[in-house]
Amino acid sequence: MPISPNQGSTGGGTTVTITGTNLDGATSVHFGSKTATITNNTATSVTVISPSGTGTVPVTVTTPGGTSNPLSFFYIGPPFKSNLSPLSGLTAGGDTVTINGTGLTTATAVHFGSATATPTVVNDGQLTVTVPQGAAAGPVSVSVTTAGGTNNGLTYTYVDAPTVDTLNPNSGPSTGGTVVTVTGTNLSTTQSVTFGAVSAAFTVINETTLSVVSPPTPDGQPGPATVTVTTSGGSATGAFTYVAGPGI
Repeated sequence: MPISPNQGSTGGGTTVTITGTNLDGATSVHFGSKTATITNNTATSVTVISPSGTGTVPVTVTTPGGTSNPLSFFYIGPPFKSNLSPLSGLTAGGDTVTINGTGLTTATAVHFGSATATPTVVNDGQLTVTVPQGAAAGPVSVSVTTAGGTNNGLTYTYVDAPTVDTLNPNSGPSTGGTVVTVTGTNLSTTQSVTFGAVSAAFTVINETTLSVVSPPTPDGQPGPATVTVTTSGGSATGAFTYVAGPGI
């Protein structure tokens, strides 16, 4: 006489189906000493809502013909989440997040606000999940659903990708030192600005503006350089040209 699923939340509420023979007319189903609510009954199956409980309990079905042999049902506590990393990523989704905690072995879903993703269970204390696309930029609650229930308590922040529209001026001497105003969108979380492979000093003015000081070229030579602005939401690029100084 199989039971499916054979595990559920300590708080009860799991829909459980017991299959076998001569089960019609079931008068009660017991999970240990507690009685479950019968929702459907045929000659070959009984569907019930599990009561609350702890540990491993015997499940029996009672009909006018007697009481069945027991089957084991395992109660599982709700998961506990201690942290997730990283804490933010693109609104488009696609980043891999690691969630640490306890009771994660039976995790079947991770919810980012209203979006849901299927996790990969590493072990009881850790799982990874690919972040689904968010509805909009901003924080959302993160919850993990396991056989033991659902637990909230963590926050993930969706961040829109940056854009770079203009650099003013867009050229300067190869010795560096040019103050460049970079305009675009979603620039407030800027983490770095590079001219080619060289890092530049910058100041975030607001969501759409950066003030950047061009660094000198590594070899002191003029030429084009790709300016890359990296934020917590990704990267965007613009073009800057190093020009040679006058000579006499």
